Formats: sequence, C-alpha cells, structure tokens
Amino acid sequence: MVVLHPLSDFIDCDAISDSSCSYWYEGRCLESGLRLKLPRTSMSEAIAYRLMQELANNDCYSHEGKMYGILLVELPNGEQRILKAFSGLLNGCSVVEGWVPPIPGRDEVAFEEARTLAQLDAIKQELLTLKQLTERQQYETLLNEFEQQLQAMSDRHRYCKHQRQEKRQQICKTLSPEALTIALEQLDEESRQQGIERRQLKLQQNARLQPLQQLIAAADARISELKQQRKALSRQLQAQMQASYSLTNFSGRSQSLQELMPEGSPTGTGDCCAPKLLHYAATHNLKPLAMAEFWWGTSSANQDKIQGEFYGACIERCQPLMGFLLSGLRPNPPTPLPHFVPLRERREGGEVTLPIIYEDEWLIAVNKPAGLLSVPGRYRDRQDSVLSRFAHLLPDGMSLASVHRLDQETSGILLLARDRQTHRQLSQQFQQRQVHKVYEAILSGVVTVEQGVIDLPLWGNPENRPYQKVDWQHGKPSLTHFQVMAREEDYTRLEFTPLTGRTHQLRVHAADVRGLGIAILGDRLYGCDAVTSRLHLHARELHFEHPQLNETIHLHVKTPF
Repeated sequence: MVVLHPLSDFIDCDAISDSSCSYWYEGRCLESGLRLKLPRTSMSEAIAYRLMQELANNDCYSHEGKMYGILLVELPNGEQRILKAFSGLLNGCSVVEGWVPPIPGRDEVAFEEARTLAQLDAIKQELLTLKQLTERQQYETLLNEFEQQLQAMSDRHRYCKHQRQEKRQQICKTLSPEALTIALEQLDEESRQQGIERRQLKLQQNARLQPLQQLIAAADARISELKQQRKALSRQLQAQMQASYSLTNFSGRSQSLQELMPEGSPTGTGDCCAPKLLHYAATHNLKPLAMAEFWWGTSSANQDKIQGEFYGACIERCQPLMGFLLSGLRPNPPTPLPHFVPLRERREGGEVTLPIIYEDEWLIAVNKPAGLLSVPGRYRDRQDSVLSRFAHLLPDGMSLASVHRLDQETSGILLLARDRQTHRQLSQQFQQRQVHKVYEAILSGVVTVEQGVIDLPLWGNPENRPYQKVDWQHGKPSLTHFQVMAREEDYTRLEFTPLTGRTHQLRVHAADVRGLGIAILGDRLYGCDAVTSRLHLHARELHFEHPQLNETIHLHVKTPF
C-alpha cells in the first residue's frame, strides 16, 4: 500500500519559500524533561490546502466531519515525502489506500469492537423505543383530563359548601327544632354525597392511570438497566483498546495507551491524526519536519469545528501523548534576539515609563496600571497603551506583541513577546489553558459561600460591544474558580482563577445572578453604583512555561487596593 507521497503531488516546492511557524505541537520528554516541538509551517499548511482540494473534489469525504492531517517527513537519504491521515474511520474503514494505517492494536480488538458497537447500537435503539412509549403520552393526556375534572369538581363543591353554610345560618333562625334537625341532616347528606363523588373520581383515576404507571415504571427501570449496561460495555471496550494500542516514539520505545494514560483516556484516543502520523514515522525511520491538521466535512453542535480551519493537538486525546510521541527528536535550541539591552536601562526623562517585573531576550512582563489600554484602540484618541509606550521606547519596539490582554480598567500582569516565534508559542499556551492565572477582586456586597466554581457560557452581541452576557444557546464555555479571602463590612475580597479567558469573564461571572450575583466594586458596566476611583480587579499572578528556557516562570505583583 502506497503511503509515502512525493512533494510534487501536493505543491510546487519552488513556490514555497516562507517556512514561518504558526503553531507548535509540543510536549515534555518523559525521560529527559526537555520540551520537544514540531512546527506547523507555511509549507505544511500549503500541503494541507492541496489535500483540502482533493477532499472537495470527492463527495465521499463530505458525508462525515472529521480531522485530517499531513506530516512532512525526511527519508534517510534526505528526500522529503508526505504522509496523510484521517481520524477514526473513513466511510467505515480503518485501512484506506494512500492513507497512514491505524496504530497497531485496533486489528486485535476489531471483532470485539464491532460486536460491542452492535450491542451499543441495539441498546440505543431500545432506549429510543422506551423513551417514546405511546403509554407515556396516554398517561399525560389522561392525567391532565382527570386534573381538570377534579379542579372543576373542587370548585363546584366549594361553592356548594359555601351555600350550605349560609343555609344553615338561615334555617337556625327560622325553623322549629324538629324541622331544623331534618334540614341539617339533609345538608350533611349532601356533603357526604359530594365526598363520595370525589372519592369515586379518584378511584376511577387510579384504575385508569395505574396500569399505565406500571408500564412506564417498568420502562424506566429498563432504561436505567440499559444505561448501566451501556456504561459497562463502553468501559470494557475502552480498557481493551487502551491495553492493546501500542505507540512507538523516535527513541524506539513502545508503550500502550493504558501505560501512558493509567487514569483512563477519552474514547477515540489513539485514533486521531497526529498519533497515527507520528507513530508511522517513528516505526519507519522517517524524520518529521512539520505537521498540519484541519477539519473537513459537516460538524455537529458539540464539535463546533469549521471546515477548512487548522486545529492544534486536542487537549483531551492528543496533547497528553505529545511528550512521549516526540521523544527521540532533537529539541529545538532557543533563538535569542541579537543585541539585547534590558528595558530597565532604556530610560526616557530619567525613568522607565511602566513598572517592569520581568524581562529577557524574548519576553517583557509589565504591571499595567488601571486606566491604560493593553494595545492601541481603533480611534486616534485611544492610541496610548502599554504596547505603544514600549514601541516608542525601543528601537525594536515594533516587533513587540501582546500575548494576552487586560481590560482597560483592570490592573496587573501583562505579558509581551519580543519576537513572532515566542508570541506564537505563548499564545498556544493560553489557548490550551496551560497558563495559570490568579486575579484578586473586591465585590460590592457580601458573598455567603467560601469557594466554588462558576460555569456560565458567555456571548457578546456585536452591536453592543464590549458588553457580555450569559447565553446558553450562543455562548462560549466559561469556567471560573473563586475563593473568599476576607469580608470587610459590606464588601468581599475574592481570589478568582479563570480556567478560560473570555472577554469580561470575571466581571460577568461576579455580577450575574446565576454566578455570584454581586458586581465587582467600581464595575459600572455590570451594575455597580458605588462611587469609587477604579475597577477593583487586579491580575495578581501568572505562571507559564518559558518557550525558550524550558522552565516555569512564576510572576506575582502586589494588589494595589
């Protein structure tokens, strides 16, 4: 089966001169501890775009959405070739001519997998049937009818009772004792008959509904039983596949998924493009040069993928394997900028413009004051910012780029990169949630709980920027941990640890009633009316992996309020 493809099948090599990197596949070697990297370059992207054209011209590739990938490799004789792979199955097949085969292990459990998948499908169909029982609708319809009859009867009985009470008061004044006794007995009998009428309706209701209730209860018990069976079958198959899948790295070492991820892995781990490509290269003495993965085909709501977009290693399945898969490759040496002069030595008017808390050849970290933009705005009156001040101070300032941003009203640690490669590597860490951020805030009210997690999706209306709101339909997942530090009269000092980085995430999670329900002090945009000089939100700590020094950087600044 032909798997290695010549470059000429995909690109005109002379037309691609730019080898800039837009993304790094990376992981820490389990043995040496070094951070190993494989780039996604402009050349690998050009190859991937050519593969997209091939997919677009063949209808069989658009029926199911999935990840595709290419790996540019070098043969022992120095020639370059291309490998291509798809995630999972392609039109129900794991082995397709021209594509990298699956990692060894799938064949060993192929029969068991097919049998289990058939069982899971049968369970799925039975669950659908049980959930759509006609008796469920019959029960709801009858229950609603009886409830309406009971309500009408109760209203009528209540009116009759009121009439009997009035009649008793009247006859007590007008009738003789003998006639009064007879009349009162008649009224009591009427009350007893209405009680009998109510009990008969309830008995009739029970007689009609009880058989349906029993059927529904039996169906629900069966549903619970089937769900347990489904969970057990899925776990059993996953354990078998983890034990049988064997990955090999460039050191020649092989390990099973079970050994690499002893705490368990999501379904489909090992079937993604990147592990397939790297395993094949490692087992065929091919040196990887660059890789690119993209989505093609339709996307379901929970996948949220865009056809033709490039994506990095998925956090749940691929990223945990990268350190092992890349082991044996030579680590990329750091590339320092020439003629580095510390910013602290470059003064204007005898003073550094902004407080710098860390700097080297690749990075600058500044303690941004509240009220200053992180980067210049669109209009002329919003050009003053951290980035523009440094660009003014440094001859190489135009190469500076902000890795992330803080709101204008928020103070604290802001990270700047001094070259494109460092910027991409740090941006990747932020995107993959590998950066630990801690904020400190004062809320304009008393938070009664000590700690917790706020999980509210956020969405910003393009016509009402920068305001954000909770939106369960359109919002992006947003997760925040919080811990109360102190309570001071009518205020609460909190520590926020955001696990995602949405616009105004902490401000909305604090103010929204489904979060803490108390706005940050000074946050007029989200409902704080207190008179104060600033927004009491401060980016206090930042922990990240230095992309060139391969060490963890811990930054911390004092909270100014």
